[in-house]
Amino acid sequence: MQTARINNRFTPSSEWQPHYFIENPVFADLETLFTVSALPQWPAPKQLNAWRRQSDYCFVENELLEQDGRYYEAYIYATQQIPTRAENYHDFFGALIWCLFPQSKACINQLHMQDIQQSGISPRTPLRNKLTLLDECGVLIAYSEAQADMVEALRQHQWQHVFCQQRALWWQQLQPVVFGHAIYEMATKPFLGLTAKCWFIKVPDHYFSWPLTKQYQHLDAQLCQQLQQPEVLFEADQLTPLPLLGVPNWYDDNQQPEFYSNTDYFRPKRRGKAGR
Repeated sequence: MQTARINNRFTPSSEWQPHYFIENPVFADLETLFTVSALPQWPAPKQLNAWRRQSDYCFVENELLEQDGRYYEAYIYATQQIPTRAENYHDFFGALIWCLFPQSKACINQLHMQDIQQSGISPRTPLRNKLTLLDECGVLIAYSEAQADMVEALRQHQWQHVFCQQRALWWQQLQPVVFGHAIYEMATKPFLGLTAKCWFIKVPDHYFSWPLTKQYQHLDAQLCQQLQQPEVLFEADQLTPLPLLGVPNWYDDNQQPEFYSNTDYFRPKRRGKAGR
């Protein structure tokens, strides 16, 4: 089989494209919870605020940040207002993540500010880099205790095993949930090379039968609790790569086993100093 080419270049659309949310299964949760495809145009902060769950934070026009002049995280921390650029997919998806994970997003903001107060804005510390990686590219992997072996296989890049041989377990006892808003943005134009970072959360067995809203509330609470222990960010097994287009049901081409033979995308784990 000819290996498909990896393309890491991405340019988002500047137009509002509601068909994204009904054609691409990566956005299924957003469509279920917000009916995004029904919006005829880019949502303004008023619409975004209508989607918020109970939270002290609100969305405002980005011009307020520009006029204020403070650093983005510092502005949010001081005002509990989230500047949101108009007609911008990155900020649009960022707002939806705030709606879905208000505790975790507030916790990340607080950790940024605590670190800045201790170490200054520049240079960025390893802690802030890790927080940003989760914030931009994280995908939560909710898994039952019975699937601990699958989690380890993901960490070890055993792609054939987790995506082909154990394909039926996905969505039944192993569920990916997008947390990083940059991942959502890039999923508007999926490309080989699109890679997220895994954050693993063990959940009760009955989690998988819960309503979607309850699942998100549980993950938000669990993630926020874990983030209260910043050392968790530096665990070697957190934020490991996840070739996003390999997730079953998230990309049409991955229904063929040959799709996973592209080792430029589904890379084996490096066995160096950090290897096991």
